[in-house]
Amino acid sequence: MTPDIFAEWLSRQKYTVIRTASSYWYNQVPRVYQAFPYHWIIQPSDCELSNFLRENKSVGLRYSTSLDAIEGAVSYHAVYENSVYGFENLGKWARKNVRRGLKNCNVQPISFETLAEEGWALQLDTLDRQGRRLELAKEIWRKRCLAACDLPGFEAWGALVAGRLAASVITFQMEDCCYMLYQQCHRDYLPVHVNNALSFVVTQTMINRPQIHSIFYGLHSLDAPSSVDEFKFRMGYTAKPVRQRVVFHPYLAPLFNRVSHAAVRGLLHWQPGHPTLAKAEGMMRFYLQGKLPLDKQELPSVLRSADNDLLERD
Repeated sequence: MTPDIFAEWLSRQKYTVIRTASSYWYNQVPRVYQAFPYHWIIQPSDCELSNFLRENKSVGLRYSTSLDAIEGAVSYHAVYENSVYGFENLGKWARKNVRRGLKNCNVQPISFETLAEEGWALQLDTLDRQGRRLELAKEIWRKRCLAACDLPGFEAWGALVAGRLAASVITFQMEDCCYMLYQQCHRDYLPVHVNNALSFVVTQTMINRPQIHSIFYGLHSLDAPSSVDEFKFRMGYTAKPVRQRVVFHPYLAPLFNRVSHAAVRGLLHWQPGHPTLAKAEGMMRFYLQGKLPLDKQELPSVLRSADNDLLERD
């Protein structure tokens, strides 16, 4: 499926979608744009970025670029790129939890109408459990789900316990890559490992499809707790090193410095989980880190422990 289908899904949710020479962009929050497709590694010119920010009156933007790029915070994509997936790709801990989960739930495709109605409770519980405040209303959640109903490439999957939706995820086939989007689980079912079962079955199903060569499980987040990605890595996914570059409007860039970042961190300390403050802090952190040479940056923990030569690639 093409990026235009994904763009249509975003447009139906009332996001502004813009196409430039290097990528597509959408306003993830007002006046701040995220590049997609998410798995694309792009290198837009300074002229392209400057024109984009000025013409669209944007505060800033974010995109993934290569480790060889001049600027950008060292980051990663959570991906699975092997041709097979099964219990042999999991560690002992994950195998045990997947087996427990499969005994306690049924993993199957569900309708987007079901996800729109029953998934809302999972959304509320997941954000609360992660210490992240709610930033959307139920009607926006419904629109997110129902916007995908008749678009090719989108699927909704659920883990059901006694007929009740316990965990869910949206998938989308972007070219030869499958995206795993908005996975969520109610805390009542975490002890029976439905999240493990859901991730395992969906990953195995997708990787067995001949037209899918990789699975994208998410960007290194601006504000999510590290436990979110640790779960993915225990499920056999790997951290693919990239740089995430944040660029602010030329007139505003001087305002984003270590002093203002410290102030935002202080506000976030007093209002933990505040969605706007959390994302602003993340954008500023990635921006400031991205200005440093590779050997001066603080690497994400998963890359510090990995056997790679990041620091030799500046």
